[in-house]
Amino acid sequence: MKYYKKIIGEHLYLSPINSDEVDTYIKWMNEDSALAVNFGQYSQLISSKNDLNWLYEPPQNMYRFAIVLLDNDTLVGSISLHNIDHLNRNAYIGIFIGGEEQRGKGYGAEAIRLILNYGFKTLNLHSINLTVHADNYAGVACYKKVGFREVGRLPEVLFINGTYVDKIYMSILEHEFLSGHGPT
Repeated sequence: MKYYKKIIGEHLYLSPINSDEVDTYIKWMNEDSALAVNFGQYSQLISSKNDLNWLYEPPQNMYRFAIVLLDNDTLVGSISLHNIDHLNRNAYIGIFIGGEEQRGKGYGAEAIRLILNYGFKTLNLHSINLTVHADNYAGVACYKKVGFREVGRLPEVLFINGTYVDKIYMSILEHEFLSGHGPT
């Protein structure tokens, strides 16, 4: 079996990353400029598994999962909890939906709800945070949909394709998620 149903949702499940999918990730990072920009990979050539060590060899304070469709075991992206601080009970989330044809179908929101549930109920976190480029309108809308709120902004801190872009900081607290944004 390529994937393991570690965390199961309605339409998808989260599985440990499968290194056999390296070609899929390389394709996504090289062919999708929006995805590459959001992961700081736009100016780099991604040609081997070694270029994706951040994906396959996460540090100790990170949980990274493949996002896989339940009905046909198709890989659609990746999600992680990283910079996990158990003392202060917080972490950051990172996510991408790899194929453009898979975006806009609610997979990102469902995967985020699953990882939030895991972070708050299993890892005993109190807050989960993220950063997003201000021009990633779909990402910002998705994060707000699942309950994140903007808590700060660094103006013009990113230089992308000749334009300065703000970086937005967003957060959700455990009680906010559990009171209405969790899985039913």
